[in-house]
This record gives sequence, structure tokens and C-alpha cells, in this order.
Amino acid sequence: QVQLVEFGGCLVQPGGSLELSCTATGSIFSITNMGWYRQAPGKQRTLSAGITDGGSTYYEVSVKGRFTISRDSAKNTVYLQMSSLKPEDTAVYYCVMYDSDRREYWGQGTQVTVSS
Repeated sequence: QVQLVEFGGCLVQPGGSLELSCTATGSIFSITNMGWYRQAPGKQRTLSAGITDGGSTYYEVSVKGRFTISRDSAKNTVYLQMSSLKPEDTAVYYCVMYDSDRREYWGQGTQVTVSS
């Protein structure tokens, strides 16, 4: 059984930095794309950043220049480095991974709160 385990969510002050990580355990083979979604209270879950197995990245416009997504394929891990955090970045952050059969796997979500 595949599980995605996330770490790193916490309370941080505006302007601060935080790194999230997500590691897949279990029998998952040939991971292709990885990504981070977020869902703020009362809003839809949206893609914040993505990275392909070739290393190409995508960023939603509101996080571009502040967030950096990276991956360690050998460890089945994806990271999200967040800086210059704003209150509007407050959300539950979910990682997602896709295998070569296009199955998708989701993490349990980790809360990031940006507040003074």
C-alpha cells in the first residue's frame, strides 16, 4: 500500500520561510510528476507548484518567485521551499504523485498558517 507522508506544516510569521517535504512509502514505481496543492478555508484545492520527472517546474502565479519545488527521485520525495510567506498562503498543503500508469497518490495534508 502506498502512503505519502508530509512534514513541515506549522505556524509562521509573515515574511518567514518554511519547507515542506513529502515522501512516498510502499510499492510505488516509476513516479513521474509530483506536485503541491493547497486549499484555503472555503476555497477549492488548487495546484501551487509541480515538477516533472525531467525537472521541469510549474508555479501558480501568486507563488512564483517565492516558492521553489524540488525532488529527490531516489528517495521518492518532493519538497516545497516557501519564502516571503503571506497570510494569504495560509492553507492545508497536499502533495500528490503520479506513476507511469497515471495513478495518483495524495498526502494527508499539512497545515500552514501565516500569522503574527
